[in-house]
Amino acid sequence: MTITATDRQTAIFPLLDVDLFKKQAFQWAASFEVFCFLDNNGHTENVYNSHEGLLAVGSESYILHTRPHGAFRDLQEFYENKKDWLFGFLSYDLKNDTEALASQNFDGVVMPEMHFFQPTYVFDIQSDIVKISSKGLSPELVFKVIQNVDISSSELKNDRPLPSLQARISKEKYIETVKKVKQNIQLGDIYEMNFCQEFYAQNVEINPYSLFQKLNKKANTPFAAFYKLKNRYLLCASPERFLKKEGRKLISQPIKGTAPRNKNKSTDDALKKELYLSQKNRSENVMIVDLVRNDLARSCKAGTVKVEELFGIYGFEKVWQMISTVVGELREDVHFVEAIKRAFAMGSMTGAPKIRAMELIEEYEQTKRGLYSGGVGYITPEGDFDFNVIIRSLLYNEAEKYLSFQVGGAIVDASDPEEEYEECLLKGKNISEVLSGL
Repeated sequence: MTITATDRQTAIFPLLDVDLFKKQAFQWAASFEVFCFLDNNGHTENVYNSHEGLLAVGSESYILHTRPHGAFRDLQEFYENKKDWLFGFLSYDLKNDTEALASQNFDGVVMPEMHFFQPTYVFDIQSDIVKISSKGLSPELVFKVIQNVDISSSELKNDRPLPSLQARISKEKYIETVKKVKQNIQLGDIYEMNFCQEFYAQNVEINPYSLFQKLNKKANTPFAAFYKLKNRYLLCASPERFLKKEGRKLISQPIKGTAPRNKNKSTDDALKKELYLSQKNRSENVMIVDLVRNDLARSCKAGTVKVEELFGIYGFEKVWQMISTVVGELREDVHFVEAIKRAFAMGSMTGAPKIRAMELIEEYEQTKRGLYSGGVGYITPEGDFDFNVIIRSLLYNEAEKYLSFQVGGAIVDASDPEEEYEECLLKGKNISEVLSGL
């Protein structure tokens, strides 16, 4: 055992069954008012993935913003005061802290704009070990308690009927709006815009723990996350990274381009090839890559921003995704929180040009995005960080009994409104199947 600079007791323990330990630790964490679980789900194809899982439990101190203005400034100050592990989320509406924008649409979930907490316990889970850092009970005692958790008699099992979701806007309204967005593109206002819609249920009671475990198993994505903030929950099955920092290196991996999977291998391979060769999807992807390059260039040394991979095709349970990787070297005079702010909101969920796209998003969408299309992740004591893009996610307000799911896609001049609607349903397939009991 060692004592860290942040007065944490730390110890490393071997794991014979990493999946079992994650389930036991998740169940143990459920009794706390605040915790965050980040799950890589065994994905090793991405060279920038550093952890099989991270679990942060309990809150020693925290920062919470219900209004966006000054949020990034306060996060930087919070980190500098603590120099410790921080876990938290950035809502999409922090765009209003970066630009002269507003968010006036309906919000049924009512999550804070930002929340970060200094955990009592941090579990860094690798394929065969776990490193436990504690500001509470000894790591040895915590590890022993978790090993004795009996998941076969889990209180997290669902015993409630799962709800069906209804659309905030009709299919006809969605198609009509996509046509309006295309008119903006043809007039030269924008080149691309990410247009999203909400599906929701009211007066529902769910078991968020059980529902997340089912969703996580079905979706099996590398940026899955569960976030509990008292009576509000995020159940996230994201395949996408927003921004990561390793030393002085910044890494962004935007997704643009989606195709269905097929159980027949030859058909599946054909769908993969079709996505790779699709001029429409390549056009969407390269527009966002250029936007991300510009965002990183605001914080990186001149000449260091480059595209490491363009049009990479990655397979997930239900979909193929086109993913590109953009990297750069952070300048010495730029604080890492400022680099996050300069890249926010993420280009894959806004459009190009970004500010005009965000103005039109506010005009055309019917629901405040809130945590959806924001990011959740962690900051290390050394000032490294990793944040996902909150997509393919359920948001639940237990007090209001409100369940929300948003989904969208990039609209370009070549977009077919009917096909865009079908792509939304494809992206939501894992969630709809979980809620229908499939």
